[in-house]
This record gives sequence, structure tokens and C-alpha cells, in this order.
Amino acid sequence: MTAVLERLCAQLGLAHRGARLVKFTSNAVFDLPVDRVVVRIVGSMNLRHRARKVVQVARWLASHDVPAVRLVEDVPQPLEVGDHLATLWHTVPSGGAPVDGRDLGRVLRQVHALPTPEFTLPRWAPLDDVHRRIADAEELSAPDRRFLEDRCAEMEHRLTGLRTVLPPGVLHGDAHLGNLIASPDGPVICDFDSTSVGPREWDLSTLPVGVARFGHPAEWYRQLADEYGFDVTRWSGFPVLREVRELKLTTSVLPIMRSHPDVRDELHGRLKALRAGDTTTRWTPYR
Repeated sequence: MTAVLERLCAQLGLAHRGARLVKFTSNAVFDLPVDRVVVRIVGSMNLRHRARKVVQVARWLASHDVPAVRLVEDVPQPLEVGDHLATLWHTVPSGGAPVDGRDLGRVLRQVHALPTPEFTLPRWAPLDDVHRRIADAEELSAPDRRFLEDRCAEMEHRLTGLRTVLPPGVLHGDAHLGNLIASPDGPVICDFDSTSVGPREWDLSTLPVGVARFGHPAEWYRQLADEYGFDVTRWSGFPVLREVRELKLTTSVLPIMRSHPDVRDELHGRLKALRAGDTTTRWTPYR
């Protein structure tokens, strides 16, 4: 990913000096402090298709003045760098109050109230990227692969019987506080890889899973439920969404295991919890 970044910087005349890797799971995210640009490089070949949708969604949100990260518009997006696709974003200015559940609730209400976009968004299919990650996995043992494939099949069966109560529509798809960035002008939302059309309950299910698995303050979820006006954890379908979300959280690093071995112990811990039906063990975010 660093080599891809260097090639992209040379192509665009950006300063690679001082580049900082912010995140590396499905995407490698680099901050270029000299140019005040953030570069996202798709890490998995099987997830390249999402880059063009991300560009469309970002422009659509900008057209409706949704507080979201903004593309660098004087270069073609997404950019091809060899076999990789990358997107460029303006760095969000630092500062502003820390984000909480109220901020997420406000942004989600705004996104969920938008009219249907003119371009076609995919239907909500939360396990599609899990299948792609398993197919693209580096160093996944045969027993772990079989377990994950069987778990996907089980979750797909349970999703077919899901009965939602909120009206369906456009979803952010991965609505957690890590995708909300504090700025002097207020929080802005980022990461549109999972944007789709489907049940709004999905966007509301992320934060309570974070409370349970990552030890986020329970107050954050209470704030979200109050601000949005719906408590998804009291809905009968929430346990199914939680299991799907945990499967996605577990498999997000599969395509980069060889190049990012530090996540291996955490992955195996999560797989152990899923196998045992353990819903209480705390997880550590992938780095």
C-alpha cells in the first residue's frame, strides 16, 4: 500500500513526505499533512467495485449539504494506480467537541430523510462483502474458512425471515462513531463503502454492538436512541442484526492478513467467540 501511495503521489504531484497510515483494514487510509489530503486505497481486489459508488455517494451527500467528508474534485475519481483504486479527500480540520451518540443520531436522521438519489444504489446485502473477504482471504485455515462459510449461510437464512418496523431507504451502512469526525464546524460523517438501500434498523444497530463488544459508553447508545427516536435493541430482530454485524467485524481484515499480521491474534479471538456463542467477551479494534 505504501508503494501504491508513492506512485499516486508522484502521478499527482503530492508530497509523500510525512505520510501517516491512519487505518488499514479493507482500505489503507493515509493522511498527507503537507497537502492536507487523505488518500483511501482499496486493499482487497474483490472490493474494488465499491470505489465508484463511494464517489457517487459523496457527491450526492455534498449536493444536499449533509455534513460529510468532501472529495478532492480537481482530479478524476476514483483514481487507478496499477491494479488498485484510490480516492482523495480533503482533510477535515481538527478541533471541535468530541462526538457522541446525539451527533450520530442527528446525522442519521438527515441522511435517512434524503430523497432517493438519481443513481442506482445496491440493495442491502450485508453478507456480500463477507463472502468476498473469505474468497480473498490471506492465510485462512480450512476449518476457519468452513466455519465462516457455514455461518454466512446460517445468517442469510435468518435474514430472509427478518421483519422490520422502520420504513426502508438509503443507509449509511456502517454508522458508528469512528466514522464521525469532529471538526470546528461540527461532526462530519465518512466511509460510504457500505451505503445501500435497505432497513434503517441496520444503521441504528452498529452503536449498541460497539457498546457490547468494544466497551463504548452505554450513554452513547442512549443518546442515539433518544435523538433518533427509536430504540433498535427493543426490536425483536436486533439479535439477528447483531450477529451479522459481528460477523462483518470479524472478517474485515481477512484480505490483508499476510501484509498486516498484527491483527492475527485479535481475529482468532473473535472467531473463538463466534464459535462458542460468546456474546460478552470484549474485542479490541483492529489496527
